[in-house]
Amino acid sequence: MAVLDDITALLGQPGFHWSDPAPWARLEEEFGVSFPADFREITDAYGPVLISGKLYLDHPGHSIRNLGEEIRELIGFWREEDSAELLPGRAGAAPGELLPVATGTTAETVFLRIPVDKAAPWSVAVQELDSGEFMLYEMTFGNWLLAFLRGEDVMAGSSFPDRPFYESLA
Repeated sequence: MAVLDDITALLGQPGFHWSDPAPWARLEEEFGVSFPADFREITDAYGPVLISGKLYLDHPGHSIRNLGEEIRELIGFWREEDSAELLPGRAGAAPGELLPVATGTTAETVFLRIPVDKAAPWSVAVQELDSGEFMLYEMTFGNWLLAFLRGEDVMAGSSFPDRPFYESLA
């Protein structure tokens, strides 16, 4: 995937290299969605990581930084009355809902918006809990992450290191 090549050029060589599809199959069966290929490919390459000290990504095959557990917890949090008021739609895994897939170190949640039409592209949304700001980005997760790595304003905390880096949490 070309986007993964661009991400690798900025972030460095991945070290996780997950190849067993079983955890993804279980996760997709549980939530009734097929995660976007770019999200799976990036997550499989890098595994659970902290990117540039700002963005946490988890993986469904990791025992501690487990993506499925994180999604369940975040859906529960975002469905609570006080939290739900901050989102323009419902957190969940149904078409049109916001599926939480990553978190920031300064109270952000990164969502994948599930398209209502299965042929339509997925998009990325970020809710900044501290400010209450919700932003929708009509781009794939890979393109959103690439924008993040380039220092574009797609998440709170606009100060970035000279070169993106990651810390493996595996």
